[in-house]
Amino acid sequence: MERILSRQEASEAVQDHGWRYMLGALQTSVPVGTLAQAIGLAADAVAVCGDDADRHLRVDARPDLAVFTLQSLDHAAVTTRDVELARRISATAEKSGVLPEPGLGTGAPRSVQVMEIAIDALDISGIRPFWKAVLGYADEAGAAGPEDPLVDPLRQGPALWFQPMDRARPQRNRLHIDISVPHDEAPRRIEAALAAGGRLVSATRAPAFWVLADLEGNEACVTTWQGRDG
Repeated sequence: MERILSRQEASEAVQDHGWRYMLGALQTSVPVGTLAQAIGLAADAVAVCGDDADRHLRVDARPDLAVFTLQSLDHAAVTTRDVELARRISATAEKSGVLPEPGLGTGAPRSVQVMEIAIDALDISGIRPFWKAVLGYADEAGAAGPEDPLVDPLRQGPALWFQPMDRARPQRNRLHIDISVPHDEAPRRIEAALAAGGRLVSATRAPAFWVLADLEGNEACVTTWQGRDG
């Protein structure tokens, strides 16, 4: 029976198969030489997923890279079925002579990642309908409350979530980007951002997230799945 997995369970279940768990989804990538190769790998993945492909699998196929994402659309979470499908996809890719991997280290352009946009708000329920309408976004499965995040129904754009404020901050940016990376990629990404002129604003919630800022104070958070269960 399909079961929603904890963050720890999901991460450990796919770690050795070239996938990483990031905030409700599993992701891996395969470097390719042509778009035809990427499409071929996508077709192989769909075949091994069978009837589950439409409700679990998303593929971004490009001439140099194929990115695979698994998440149960019915639960908006990673389930035991997603783990099984990840292992199947890895096995069929290896038979084709390629190795699914999360792109860690200096050899890849960057690691797999998930980007979200966060809006700080005093009245989340008051502004959420505007953002839902202007972006053409939708409620996530099982999360239609007045303060819940919004998602792109086509799964092309970043998710949008709302962070409550306790007082107005007219002189500070109130919209920031969250970059969810593999837990073992976060230190490298933070080091690179600091070396590029950024500064560490806060690490009090690490390893769930580190708050960074550019030279003018515009903020971004590097986030992982870790440290969110306490």
